[in-house]
Amino acid sequence: MNPDNTNFRNFAETGTYVDKSMLIDVLNTQCIVNPELKFVCVSRPRRFGKSLAGGMLSAFYSKGADSKDLFAPFKVFGTESFEKHLNKYNVVAIDLNAMYSRWLSLGSRQESSIIGYVTNCVCDEFRKEFSEIDFGNDNSLAGFMQTVYEQKKETFVIIIDEYDVLVREKVSEQDFKIYLAFLNSLFKNWELKPAITLAYITGILPIIKDLIQSKLNTFHEYTMLDASPFAEFVGFTAQEVEQLCNKYSISYEECKSWYDGYNLGGYEIYNPQAVYNAMLSKKFKSYWSKTSSYTVVAEKIRMNFKGTKDDVIAMLCGSRVRVNVGMYENTVESFTNKDDVFTYLIHLGYLAYDEEEGECYIPNREIHEEWQKAIKNNEDYSETDKIISASRDLLDATLRGNEEIVAKALDEAHYHVTSNLSYNNEKSLQSAIYLAYIYAINKYIVVKEMPAGRGYADIVYIPFDKTKTAVIVELKRNGSADSALCQIKEKRYFECLDNWHGDILFVGVNYDENSKKHECKITEFAKD
Repeated sequence: MNPDNTNFRNFAETGTYVDKSMLIDVLNTQCIVNPELKFVCVSRPRRFGKSLAGGMLSAFYSKGADSKDLFAPFKVFGTESFEKHLNKYNVVAIDLNAMYSRWLSLGSRQESSIIGYVTNCVCDEFRKEFSEIDFGNDNSLAGFMQTVYEQKKETFVIIIDEYDVLVREKVSEQDFKIYLAFLNSLFKNWELKPAITLAYITGILPIIKDLIQSKLNTFHEYTMLDASPFAEFVGFTAQEVEQLCNKYSISYEECKSWYDGYNLGGYEIYNPQAVYNAMLSKKFKSYWSKTSSYTVVAEKIRMNFKGTKDDVIAMLCGSRVRVNVGMYENTVESFTNKDDVFTYLIHLGYLAYDEEEGECYIPNREIHEEWQKAIKNNEDYSETDKIISASRDLLDATLRGNEEIVAKALDEAHYHVTSNLSYNNEKSLQSAIYLAYIYAINKYIVVKEMPAGRGYADIVYIPFDKTKTAVIVELKRNGSADSALCQIKEKRYFECLDNWHGDILFVGVNYDENSKKHECKITEFAKD
């Protein structure tokens, strides 16, 4: 009840905080002023800054804080709404995940239910904060808030972090019923509604249809499917990451390949926790496993709904697949088809979503590593795992100019891809190349259909290390590898690497539909 700003101040003053304070202005100018929009539910994956955002809002709105100096360096300080709402409200801030953990740790000393424990803790703070008020025998949070509003005409901002933890932890049916009643008393209570200036709840999953939706149908949802107008606050934007990379003197291009790939509301969104770790350690690697496990993916793809395997292989090959996100019930248990599985993984951050095209895909290298782990011990994907495991040797063979080894490896990869995907031959060949060379994403920026010279180069590999060899790959079907090399030269695809000062290899690949064999020719390009 009315927390101070210590938690947010401790982080904001570290010097590594990325200013997301304009979230406050959006809430002030678009939500608080509109009674129909003042109930906000924001869902996003772990490590995407939900708790930090909640702490910032608490520091800004809480009467228990004096935060003018704290927000002075930030963008929100200069807005018209700043002074009007700064530290003006009674804030009820509940970290439901932390409260649940504390309740479990009490063992035999537990309250009868988690919500009973939460209610007693918050109401005890109400009694201290409003010692002059007699709250009577109504021991509900809604009742306490109603009493304060009636006697003092003061309103509340409610912030609940991890509202969905009881769903994810699969608490008992009785505890869940009590939780639903708790939500109903707060957010379906028309008498209490005038007492609430803003309700901001966060979770990993959107509001569960059927079970919770009826209790929270006053809320507007902003998810990994559509986060507008909060999209730029979901994670770090490209501009913010580029500034951080300059500040910490590390490669923006490599950072982009590792942690970018989520596109929301026109913004390129990066995983903020991973970016922070990379900046501080100056090491690009997967930080995902510190807070989540690839087993989530492994368990879901083992359900093996019709079409799942084909689409997973397609996404491992760098392609995007169609997904119907409208049927998923937002639960952790009820999955009836591959669309439910993929939508669930979008919300968890293991897939990204293109709203305009209705497609999902693996967003970046960090997440691709998690998918590689997920298929590792799955017999259905044993051939895929074999191709991925061999990709480092294939890249080395290519750089050495070993055309025979490359052609043989592509025979295997292409057969595997086309046996599982209903793509036309040209598309499947490109997918086979991408999968066969998947190790290259560790060393290269990989660009498909790159504008180059007088056309588009099929695949271009641009090393992060500027001293290494770049590669341009041209694909032919029922032609010849030599003609593929000629096309690279005649259409001057190498012009896309005009600023490249290292070596460049041209790789021409031809696939013969009759023999089902590949031919490869490799030559080193010498700049004039």
